[in-house]
Amino acid sequence: MKYIELTVHTTTEASELVADVMWQFTPHGVAVSDAADIIALQKDSTVFWDYMDESVTAPQTDVLVKCFLEVATADEQTTLIMREIKSREALAGGAIPFGTLEETKREIEGDDWIDIWKKHFRPIHVGGKVVIVPEWIKYEKQAGEVIVTLDSNMAFGTGEHETTAMCLELLQEYGKAGDTVIDVGCGSGILGIAAAKLGAQKCYLTDIDPVAVESANHNAEKNGVSKSVVVAHSNLLDNADIKGELVLANITAEVLVMLAPSIPKNLKENGTLILSGIIKDRLSLVRSAFEAQGLEEVEMRNKGEWYALVYRWHK
Repeated sequence: MKYIELTVHTTTEASELVADVMWQFTPHGVAVSDAADIIALQKDSTVFWDYMDESVTAPQTDVLVKCFLEVATADEQTTLIMREIKSREALAGGAIPFGTLEETKREIEGDDWIDIWKKHFRPIHVGGKVVIVPEWIKYEKQAGEVIVTLDSNMAFGTGEHETTAMCLELLQEYGKAGDTVIDVGCGSGILGIAAAKLGAQKCYLTDIDPVAVESANHNAEKNGVSKSVVVAHSNLLDNADIKGELVLANITAEVLVMLAPSIPKNLKENGTLILSGIIKDRLSLVRSAFEAQGLEEVEMRNKGEWYALVYRWHK
């Protein structure tokens, strides 16, 4: 099958935001090519290189973010994608450099990315209890384990990425049976579904991407928690009366900063907020934004280049 590969030239700082926009318009894949990632790996003492071309690590600001669109709708989707990216740029008000935002398109022969990915995906043990299991793999549950079954037909959080793994670990440590849990930017629904299976009484999940909402609802049904999981197509909970003992937000740092003023309204007194998706360079920015809302930082955790923060809300 043929696809249109759309490439947008941007910066390291804006690459995750651009990728996030692209994911709203395609289930076929998004890729980020950033020399900064190679440089970070080069500095990692646990990674060994036989050879690296010096040109790969030469100073550069151009980051390529690519997505794959169906041929019939590619022109229309490209227009919508670029419009949304430029809207995010305007919203940032110059605080985040977006680069040239030059766009290029080419037709390619498509591989079956989903089936290729399936061959390499295995059950993932996270924290003391949770095991993420793809629905096409038979897994024998062990005593004390909580199984979250995921369908990968739509590409969102699976537990493999450090940011999702930290959220799952912290969820198990801070969550309590009977809690009301809110997951902002739910993606596949993995965090809210895990919370429900760990004993949360009610889980409210939100996402701005309709494909994510569909995916989360599908996975909630697969896991038998549809009655306790509510998924909304929303930037955040529109209903301020819905409050949780625990709020999770695994999104990019820039989006977390934009959401900071609105999140506390959905936290109960002495409630816990878990944030993830933060790179080291943006850590101070996120901290400042949430401390300004009167939240108390109680823990910071990191895996590789990614950080997670835990806050407590005292009115």
